Amino acid sequence: MSPIRQPHVAIIGSGFAGIAVAAQLKRAGHTSFTIFERAPGVGGVWRDNTYPGAACDVPSHLYSYSFQPEPTWRRRFAEQPEILRYLRRCVEQNRLTRHLRLNTSIESAAYDEKARKWRLRTGSGDVVEADVLVPAVGQLSEPVVPNLPGLDEFDGPAFHSARWDHQLDLRDKRVAVIGTGASAVQFVPAIADRVREMTVFQRSAPHIVPRPDRAYQSWHRFAFRHIPGAQAVGRFGVWLFFEAAGRGLTTAQGIGRLFTVVAGGHRRRQVPAEPLRADLAPDHQIGCKRVLFSSEYYPAFSRGGVRLERGAIERVTSNGVRTADGVEHPADVIIFGTGFDASNFLSTLDITGAGGARLDEVWKRGARAYLGMAVPGFPNMFVMYGPNTNLGSGSVVHVLESQARYVVRLVRRLARRPGAALDVLPDAAERFDHEMQRRLRDSVWTSCRSWYRDADGRVSTNWPGSMTEYRRRTRCPDLNDFQVLTASTT
Repeated sequence: MSPIRQPHVAIIGSGFAGIAVAAQLKRAGHTSFTIFERAPGVGGVWRDNTYPGAACDVPSHLYSYSFQPEPTWRRRFAEQPEILRYLRRCVEQNRLTRHLRLNTSIESAAYDEKARKWRLRTGSGDVVEADVLVPAVGQLSEPVVPNLPGLDEFDGPAFHSARWDHQLDLRDKRVAVIGTGASAVQFVPAIADRVREMTVFQRSAPHIVPRPDRAYQSWHRFAFRHIPGAQAVGRFGVWLFFEAAGRGLTTAQGIGRLFTVVAGGHRRRQVPAEPLRADLAPDHQIGCKRVLFSSEYYPAFSRGGVRLERGAIERVTSNGVRTADGVEHPADVIIFGTGFDASNFLSTLDITGAGGARLDEVWKRGARAYLGMAVPGFPNMFVMYGPNTNLGSGSVVHVLESQARYVVRLVRRLARRPGAALDVLPDAAERFDHEMQRRLRDSVWTSCRSWYRDADGRVSTNWPGSMTEYRRRTRCPDLNDFQVLTASTT
């Protein structure tokens, strides 16, 4: 690393993405960076999503950093409190605390072409300068609550699963659950035995496969801690499974049909009543929408007082939810399990690049970025978990690690050219985007509507290849795809 001056890196967000970049910078000997976090603590989605039953649907050994293995996981599929503790330990053990600015939201970021710097404005009005901007706010940070007629007239509490009201006692309450996404599939069985009645409003039934969870025993943790390679072998096995499964979504969709059989068998075993089983059957190809893992969701409907409603919602009333058939379903509480605004990347930030270009305008017809990270006209800005970097199968932490290493290598290049900036070439970005859309055209994700696609139907979130391919393509930055901006070029 150049002893002259380290470029200062501004990281926005302290979830898995932001911590990955910060930790990799620190490990590379780079100490000039700041992590801006709008909340009072780190953790991203694992700080915000505290609903009952919240857990990861990727086994713990793969849903963690390779440079920070955790031998003390309690379960194969870690629950939210344990994942949050893991992230906090990563911050402490990598000595990142002094780089944190908590309770500091970034409202806007503007690139100064003459100075080749980014100027960030905080929620309190302060202006901070940085050489490199790394937005790491993720795809699943902004909850979506549907604009249902009459919602403001409802007499009881109504909240999104990502903003769970833990002060509310659900005992003896009639609960309306709107949405059947990943969060709902976890919290519905977790609260089913607490409530008086529960009506789950389903617009589209998800494909659900068994979740082979288990508690790790003391001998597991002993092996993970003391036997060389024990944890790595487990991680490799999970990685191999997801790599094979991912091909069933893109180039080998016959594999997907095997998972359809698994999901169908799971539903038949757990839902004995034929009318209900038919109502819970998906109407889309497996993988088109997110495949969910649960061994508790279907049995929840066998409990007294829990029922499924497939009718379209017409409006919310003061006393509940009315469907299009005119039936009013009484409710004391409404809980939304309606997911996040995933395709509107960086929607909470006002970002202006070279020549006054606004990122929201550049992305008006769909978000796109070179390797999911770099956007022409926005020099020295590298987006974490950006367009076309989500996985239909696998661990996004693996992708985030790849991106973090890539960003660190670019920062090290910049350190050798003090005052320089890297701007990805439009041709390189366009070639990459054309490749992505060509490969995605035949993927399962184009066969139905889902949060993987934007309003125009473009698959803007998902990566069409494997985790291995992404790691390989981000291993070494190709500077031929960038213009190096210096004082003589601006």
